[in-house]
Amino acid sequence: MSLGTFSYPLPVNEPVLSYAPGSPEKKRLKSVLAELKKQKIDVPMYIGAEEVRTGKKIAMRPPHETKHILGYFHMGDAAHVEKAIDAALKAKASWAAMPWEDRAGIFLKAADLIATKYRPYMNGTTMLGQSKNAYQAEIDSACEIIDFLKFNVHYLSEIYKQQPISGPGMHNRLEFRPLEGFVLAVTPFNFTAIGGNLPTSAAMCGNVVVWKPANTQVYSAQMFMRIMKEAGLPDGVINLVYVEGPVLGDVCFKHRDFAGVHFTGSTGVFNKMWEVIGKNMGQYRSYPRIVGETGGKDFVMVHPSADPDVVATALLRGAFEFQGQKCSAASRAYIPSNLADAVKKKLVAGVKSFKMGTVENFTNFINAVIDEKSFDKIKSYIDKAAKDKKAKIVVGGKCDKKTGYFVQPTVIETTDPHYVTMCEEIFGPVLTIYIYPEQSFEQTLELVDATSPYALTGSIISTDRAAIVLATEKLRNAAGNFYINDKPTGAVVGQQPFGGARASGTNDKAGSILNLYRWLSPRTIKETFTPPTDYRYPFLNEI
Repeated sequence: MSLGTFSYPLPVNEPVLSYAPGSPEKKRLKSVLAELKKQKIDVPMYIGAEEVRTGKKIAMRPPHETKHILGYFHMGDAAHVEKAIDAALKAKASWAAMPWEDRAGIFLKAADLIATKYRPYMNGTTMLGQSKNAYQAEIDSACEIIDFLKFNVHYLSEIYKQQPISGPGMHNRLEFRPLEGFVLAVTPFNFTAIGGNLPTSAAMCGNVVVWKPANTQVYSAQMFMRIMKEAGLPDGVINLVYVEGPVLGDVCFKHRDFAGVHFTGSTGVFNKMWEVIGKNMGQYRSYPRIVGETGGKDFVMVHPSADPDVVATALLRGAFEFQGQKCSAASRAYIPSNLADAVKKKLVAGVKSFKMGTVENFTNFINAVIDEKSFDKIKSYIDKAAKDKKAKIVVGGKCDKKTGYFVQPTVIETTDPHYVTMCEEIFGPVLTIYIYPEQSFEQTLELVDATSPYALTGSIISTDRAAIVLATEKLRNAAGNFYINDKPTGAVVGQQPFGGARASGTNDKAGSILNLYRWLSPRTIKETFTPPTDYRYPFLNEI
């Protein structure tokens, strides 16, 4: 029972540490990386109060050093999904009844634990498990996840404050209940912060969660789960399981108490989820919430007035940071003919200057792609482009998986604006550029809008304000996150709520108040102080 109204003011974004030479954070992170590599951890599933080990062990290996084993996780099956649902539903009543200030305290404590004691461990497990360099790990597995936790506490406190007006002789109030049932969170390999946010944003609202991370993200996911438990998260509120996707879906989407799914992953998988949920609607206690952020084919549109240095920097960072394995990564660029030679020259020089290798060497800008399946897919696009008359490799193109899954950042130039690498999501360090006639800027905007089914991120680079205004208008529905004179990546919680529409998802904007509404079910309560005792209204009388 709350005995006061408690304040959770708007936080500031977590400062990004620099890891500059000689800095204490760099020294500490290197020490933790060495510590983690010396261990072979045994990772259980976390179901209710149990640490579940099945004996079916899957090795976790750094993508950049595939001979090394970081440890093993225990693979589960349908019975473990059922057990996780049961544990969640058992915990539901007490968790939903816990006063908001006590729930909030758990997530704020977790944020502080990550900011301090566990910062190098969150970053270290992300670097080793997902092959992120120190800076990419810092902005993801430290800063963004801290921001998600703190900002969501603030946003939810603002939601709880929203109340209706009351007329004479009555009082109206609005309560924001958790959903009736359990929420399924399915998270991808590429962002540890997404792995933390999808289950906790729903749980923060009083829901109970079954969480399945990608197998290639288990190493950092288990670290986050351990932190949440240390922060005081009750058993069963979030249940962490490792199972095959179809097994998970077969159990969860047939369950009467399935209340919603919070998903980040491929468009194809999300479409299948939606189809199965639709077919099973008659089985559910209520209409499930379906929230998903899926694919992208993100663009950079360059105006003839643009500065070639700005263009090249936006493309080199936007396309190749974290090996292009971001939903928001720049993967198609439209360059005007008057700037083409200058931009290409700078792209070639930039790619050739990149150092590529392990994450332990902090001078490496590029590391490995996530696994062999991804490596083979990316390589197939590059190999086809090298042989196609409609395309040529401007720079890069080398692929090597002898010691790790290394794909050299690659720039493809095509004469066909509908060439396959301009249209299909590759999810790797591959940028395709199309050179358009400099006088055809407006027509090219229409091409940008119509080329891809996705609408996640995009940018316009120009020094001409009228061109910026025109692009912003013409590309209104082409991107849920639109950038002016910047790369189309790097959304910050509280600053650029993230999400796209069309084939890129439901645009429920992770990192904003909008997302939290999806995990709440409002109830209006009207209390009448002096109830009427006669059904008759005055209008019934003639005198």
